[in-house]
Amino acid sequence: MQNITPHLWFDKEAKEAAALYISLFPDSKITNATTITGTPSGDSDIVNFTMAGQPFMAISAGPYFKLNPAISLFVVFDNEADIKATWDALIDGGKALMDYDTYPWAHKYGWLQDTYGLTWQLSWSDNHKMEQKITPLMMFTQDKAGKTKEAIEFYTNIFPNSKTEMLVPYEKDEGDQEGFIKHSRFTLNGENFMAMDSSGPHQFTFNEAFSFIVHCADQQEIDYYWEKLSAVPESEQCGWLKDKYGVSWQIVPTVMGEMMASGDKEKMMRVTKAFLAMKKFDIAALKEAFYGKA
Repeated sequence: MQNITPHLWFDKEAKEAAALYISLFPDSKITNATTITGTPSGDSDIVNFTMAGQPFMAISAGPYFKLNPAISLFVVFDNEADIKATWDALIDGGKALMDYDTYPWAHKYGWLQDTYGLTWQLSWSDNHKMEQKITPLMMFTQDKAGKTKEAIEFYTNIFPNSKTEMLVPYEKDEGDQEGFIKHSRFTLNGENFMAMDSSGPHQFTFNEAFSFIVHCADQQEIDYYWEKLSAVPESEQCGWLKDKYGVSWQIVPTVMGEMMASGDKEKMMRVTKAFLAMKKFDIAALKEAFYGKA
């Protein structure tokens, strides 16, 4: 199991969006779909799925948070037919942020926001050869512009098996502030991430719509990541937190995934009621709720 899973928040479209996304890549499928009841959003669909063998999760939980370009999915291709087919499927109902075209750094590249709000960067380039087909890319904007290098150091010091792979700053008169990060790659617990700075007049920044689930084996791990990452107390709820850069994380015990995939509606309802009252997850209390001892 991957330690960190990208999580996407939708109003009502989680199942529909996941169905589209798994149609785009080989080795992709829905691995679990369930509905939890009694939440502030009413009934919420939760969908676990893989794209190109990588796990993702989506939820339909109301119109509270909207996906935006602050975090996009960077996808690498090795031929024009595949990148063009993927672009055509995603641009339907969406909009281009950078046109699909040939650029100095790519045979073909395009940046778009799909009809559900998720942002994608598609690249067929000799410069973008990566083992991981789909990589989350964070864009540090507004008051966080210029924080990419610092943030990478922060994250790689928290997660094991982590390191900076590449850090390319802007040079003078190159399009953004000199020293800001133009392109970077790093790993967290062996998984690939990318990040960049942008000081442009962007109207978006990080929010809860795109978060990262950290799967924890025990309470000690939950306590560790919560202490290291949480920096916005008012954002702490149901295992969610925000770090000092505004990025949202979910610190979740692996056993909870098993509970919510059990199919036992009564047990799931008890667990849901228990975790809705929590900020940081308490594994012992969740188990008590699941097994009916609460």
